[in-house]
Amino acid sequence: MRVLVGGGTGFIGTALTQLLKARGHEVTWVSRQPGPGRTTWVRPASARWVGGQFGREGQFFLCFLPQSELSRSGLPLCDVVINLAGENVLNPRRRWNEAFQKEVLTSRLDTTHLLAKAITKAEHPPRAWILVTGVAYYKPSPTEEYDEDSPGGNFDFFSNLVTKWEEAARLPGESTRQVVVRSGVVLGRGGGAIGQMLLPFRLGLGGPIGSGHQFFPWIHIGDLAGILIHALEANHVQGVLNGVAPASTTTNAEFAQALGAALGRPAFIPVPSIVVQAVFGRERATMLLEGQKVVPRRTLATGYQYSFPELGAALKDIVA
Repeated sequence: MRVLVGGGTGFIGTALTQLLKARGHEVTWVSRQPGPGRTTWVRPASARWVGGQFGREGQFFLCFLPQSELSRSGLPLCDVVINLAGENVLNPRRRWNEAFQKEVLTSRLDTTHLLAKAITKAEHPPRAWILVTGVAYYKPSPTEEYDEDSPGGNFDFFSNLVTKWEEAARLPGESTRQVVVRSGVVLGRGGGAIGQMLLPFRLGLGGPIGSGHQFFPWIHIGDLAGILIHALEANHVQGVLNGVAPASTTTNAEFAQALGAALGRPAFIPVPSIVVQAVFGRERATMLLEGQKVVPRRTLATGYQYSFPELGAALKDIVA
C-alpha cells in the first residue's frame, strides 16, 4: 500500500518506515524539511516545489507540497495516512513556559487537523487514518487499571491535549477506517527515553525517578511499529488501541533495575523529585513522577502478537 506518514523523520517514524518498506509498502514522509520521498509542513512564504516519483505501477504519488497546497490541492494519492508529528514534550533543553506549551499544542493539533481536512476533501480518500497519541489521557493513579474504554482526558494539560488531539483527527462518515493508538513510553535503540538514560546507567549512576513506585507504561519501538502495521493491514481494526506492553504492572523502580541488569550495572541511585521538577517544571514533571497502569486489552483482542511482551527481553534487545 501507499502510506503517507506525518512526522516520518522522527524516532518512531524511522522505525515504522523501515518496517513498512520491509513489508513491501511505499512510504511518503510529511516533514519540516523537503527532500526525496517527502511532502512538507512549511508555511506558504517558504514553500517550494521539490519534485516527485513514480510508483512501481506508474502512478505518481510521492508529491512534495507546501502546507497551503496540501490544503488547496488535496491529499497525495495514498491508501493509508499515519500521523506521528509532535514536538518532544520532555525535551530537557526547553523550559516549560507558555511559548513551549503552545508549540507542543500546535505541533500536534495543526498537523492532525490539516491531514484530517485533506482526507475529508479527498476525491479518493485513504482506506485508513491512524493517529498516535499518548497514555497521558488516563489519570495517574497507584491503584486504577485503564483499558481502551476507561474514562479520562479532562484533568490536566496533557490529558486535555490528548482529547483535543483525538478530536482534531475525527472524520465524518465511515469511508475511511479510523484508528487511534495511545502510546506508552517508547523504548528503542538510538533515541527516545533510552537515549537519554543510557549514559548515566552505563556509568552505574542510574536509578528510579522519585519514589520509583509509579507505574511505567512502556512499549518496545518494534511493537509500536508492529501495532501500526497491524492497524493498517487488518481491516477489522478500528477505534482506540493502547500502545503499551502487556506487562502493565511494571513500576519505574522495576524498569531501572531491569535496565541496570541488561547493562550489567547497579541501578540504585534515585533521582529526587525536586531535581526532576527543577529540570522539567512541576506540571511536566508529573509525567515522570506519576504513572498509570494501562492494559492493551483491545490491542490483544484484535489479534496483535507482541514481539517483546516482557521488559527484560525488550531491554536486552535494545542495549545489545
